[in-house]
Amino acid sequence: MTRARLARRAGRVALISAVLFALLAVWVVRAPLHLLPGDTGLHRWSVEHRPAAAAAGARALTDTGTGLIPYLLLLLAGLYAGRTTRQRAWTAAALMLCLGAGQALRYAVMTLIARARPPAEDWATHASGWSFPSGHTTTAAMTAGLLAAALLRADRRPPGAVVALILLWGAAVGLTRVYLGVHWFTDVIGGWLFATAWLSLLAWAYLRRTDHRPTDDPHPADG
Repeated sequence: MTRARLARRAGRVALISAVLFALLAVWVVRAPLHLLPGDTGLHRWSVEHRPAAAAAGARALTDTGTGLIPYLLLLLAGLYAGRTTRQRAWTAAALMLCLGAGQALRYAVMTLIARARPPAEDWATHASGWSFPSGHTTTAAMTAGLLAAALLRADRRPPGAVVALILLWGAAVGLTRVYLGVHWFTDVIGGWLFATAWLSLLAWAYLRRTDHRPTDDPHPADG
């Protein structure tokens, strides 16, 4: 499959995800009390099924989805994926820039929508800012996608189980936000959709910059 065809697929995924995110955001804004079906039920279940050990584990996992940890992971992935010292530096910088730009855009959207969080008395961890889309969810999902992309393009590709574990981590961080009571479930869905749209847009832009040689032959002989 050529990069041109992959670029078209990435573009379609970006468009579909962005449209779904926009529809969900409009639904949130227009819904009574900004709550959608399932939000209150899942929140109540989380609060009622949260023993101390489970909450501590969820807090430990949720903390990996914010702050310096995602950037450190991307730095290490860039150093691993690059073939030369200069390429390693550029790859790491590009990965971190993509994450930072995505976070800034999400923050602008979150501020515009200004959805309130669940009641503070139900929180099992610290939280701040508006609720939709979830910042931890979006950051972890974007980080997982960027990590997977970098590792799969490396000369020394890791086992598929490692990539699957990274993607599972990206999804699990989002679920901890509901379990800890600081986000509605639709905040998490919004974060996943936002991250998918952003990552697909980045993939489309990257693939459009490359030539149309088949992807099975990433290093064709010079002619």
